[in-house]
Amino acid sequence: MKLGSIVSWFQKRKRLRVSLIFAMTAFMLVACFRGQPKEKPPIHPIPDMDLQPRYMPQSEGDFFANDMTMRPPVYGTVPRGDLRTSDSLYRGVGPGGQPLAENPMDVDMQMLERGQRQFNIYCAPCHSKVGDGRGIMIDYNYVPPASFHSERLRNAPDGHIFDVITNGLRNMPGYAHQITVRDRWAIVAYVRALQRGQNAALSDVPEERQSQLK
Repeated sequence: MKLGSIVSWFQKRKRLRVSLIFAMTAFMLVACFRGQPKEKPPIHPIPDMDLQPRYMPQSEGDFFANDMTMRPPVYGTVPRGDLRTSDSLYRGVGPGGQPLAENPMDVDMQMLERGQRQFNIYCAPCHSKVGDGRGIMIDYNYVPPASFHSERLRNAPDGHIFDVITNGLRNMPGYAHQITVRDRWAIVAYVRALQRGQNAALSDVPEERQSQLK
């Protein structure tokens, strides 16, 4: 092979490499270009019912007589599963409107464990995990709540504690929207367990274990 042919071959390869570099650089610049914001909406060739006339909540409209697009619920409408036919279960009161003396639900270990979890989430920050009214919120200058172990609350009916959880009392807000009805009764059962644990008598311990106490 002549020297001139060899030099020409290398020059062509060099030009090819330079051309490839420029092509790749141009491609990367185009691929990374994000464009500019535009006020016009993008092209929507297949709408698929994505764009439909609608009203915003609480907006005006000319279809109904009161010029409002939202309609109040039909009188007597009850959400599914929320037909509150039992005052004892949903309000914690008996036939005469007095607070129930005892929990209307069957109390078992599963219910107590559920009540403990809900108590630690919603009640312990103020009442503490043992129910003595010295929760962590007291360190932030909150008014200390009453201790569950006071004689007044130990003798209070279960319906009263349920009502306070539901509607609140003095500085305590109501938790009707955060805690379900059955979880409120579970908390009541757990509060009774805390009271029993802090104020237990020897007779509350099974006879076969009384000898093990010191």
